[in-house]
Amino acid sequence: MMNSLHVIRLGLTDYNTTWDLQKRLFFLRSFDKIPDVLLLAEHNHVYTIGKSGSDDHLLSNEENLQGVDIFRTDRGGDITYHGPGQIVGYPILDLKNYYLDIHRYLRDLEKVIMLTLADFGIPAHRDESFTGVWVGNDKIAAIGIKVNRWITMHGFALNVNTDLSYFDKIIPCGIFHKGVTSMEKVLNHTVEMGSVFNSIVGHFGELFNISIVNLSSAELIDLLNQFTKEQVESLR
Repeated sequence: MMNSLHVIRLGLTDYNTTWDLQKRLFFLRSFDKIPDVLLLAEHNHVYTIGKSGSDDHLLSNEENLQGVDIFRTDRGGDITYHGPGQIVGYPILDLKNYYLDIHRYLRDLEKVIMLTLADFGIPAHRDESFTGVWVGNDKIAAIGIKVNRWITMHGFALNVNTDLSYFDKIIPCGIFHKGVTSMEKVLNHTVEMGSVFNSIVGHFGELFNISIVNLSSAELIDLLNQFTKEQVESLR
């Protein structure tokens, strides 16, 4: 029987709001109260630092970041940037329904992005030394995840029409000797975001052999509101 994936496009959101939402969904998925979920968003300007990240990879004093937020998160990886024009995906999956292999999961996330880029005529590849997706010597998509009891959270960030100047204030992913790029930069024109969203969802469904169910933000709220505070507390 094919698994189902509820896909929610959140639009432009604050990182912290989406992180809180992830944690709620992750908790409910851990107790099999909801199906697998894929959140897709753009974020307001933010730098996030993963568990293996170093504050030294932030090249500017926090007071000089001109309103860009900083969050230290529980995902893997180092420092990266999220902002408008970048598609961030947060799959909240129970890997027990697919395979028990975190390495394979990372490679599958990379493959979703590479297949998406191929739809737009962009040849992309993996780098055996670094997680993520690359065009030439430049990273176009970053990946950082958390897996607990085989439930996933966090995910990937694909630079579509991203303002790459924000990467100048960090050492992206802690990698000194490589650059960053975007679909817009590679193609030399602005890319329609909706078509990239659609491509990601389509390839995610194909690769994971999963049935896609699109939910609106209102339907997501309805899904969460099925559970009272008392019901949630009883699971802890």
